[in-house]
Amino acid sequence: MLIVDSQVHIWAANTPERPWAPNAKPHRPEPFGKNELLQEMKVAGVDRVVIVPPSLDRTRNDLALDAAQSHPAQFAVMGKINPALPESRGALAGWREQPGMLGLRFNFKKNMERLSNPGYMGWLWAEAEAAGVPLYVGVDHPAVKLVDAVAERHPRLRIILDHLALAGGIKDEEAFRNLDMLLAIAKRPNVAVKVSALPGYTTAPYPYRNLHDPVRRVHDAFGPQRMFWGSDLTRLKCTYRQCVTLFTEEMPWLATNDLELIMGRALCEWLHWPAPAQ
Repeated sequence: MLIVDSQVHIWAANTPERPWAPNAKPHRPEPFGKNELLQEMKVAGVDRVVIVPPSLDRTRNDLALDAAQSHPAQFAVMGKINPALPESRGALAGWREQPGMLGLRFNFKKNMERLSNPGYMGWLWAEAEAAGVPLYVGVDHPAVKLVDAVAERHPRLRIILDHLALAGGIKDEEAFRNLDMLLAIAKRPNVAVKVSALPGYTTAPYPYRNLHDPVRRVHDAFGPQRMFWGSDLTRLKCTYRQCVTLFTEEMPWLATNDLELIMGRALCEWLHWPAPAQ
């Protein structure tokens, strides 16, 4: 089975030549680069990873692209861009021509007003749709309705919602209380979800039994073709391997074909990242 992680961050040290964003707080105290990631993948049995540049790198994509270009079979990138810069307009037409680049990622959880601001994002939705550039989008459950409006206006724009649109800092029943707000957008065939970083939303021990029912509800709404496993590795509270086996060994109700889609094949198809030769 092909195992593809839909989100991992890598970063370098904070130096004068490569300064972090102000007040940046990395997930781990030490830099985490492509070599460290490759080693963790080997231990966990993960074949490929979509790298998302972290917020501490602002909109720099160079470290992630270097990893993807040096290891194209293992890595690809969902990059960053600043929609407010005039020079960003027009860039998406050739965005995927950058070796290793698959699309873009935006996190609106701390600045939700930008999501619904046509002066900030309006041009980008349209340009991404026209250029066939898929988007990772980070929102909380109440803001899913805003994404729904975008998906309705741009039916050819492929949108993937991060981490089931769960809010940071809350766990267990509270974290999933408004899951129906997410499930409502399943009616849009151009919207998918990442079933990623889930161990961070429970206080239960592995195998996290209270996560199984929400995953089943997401499966019933979106289907395995539109739900993509992922770890957000550097903030996992369990081992990388346990994040894999949570799905592959602990949810026997998932049929083999469903697992193959959820664990990697569906993501590669959605992002147009050709699967490696068998």
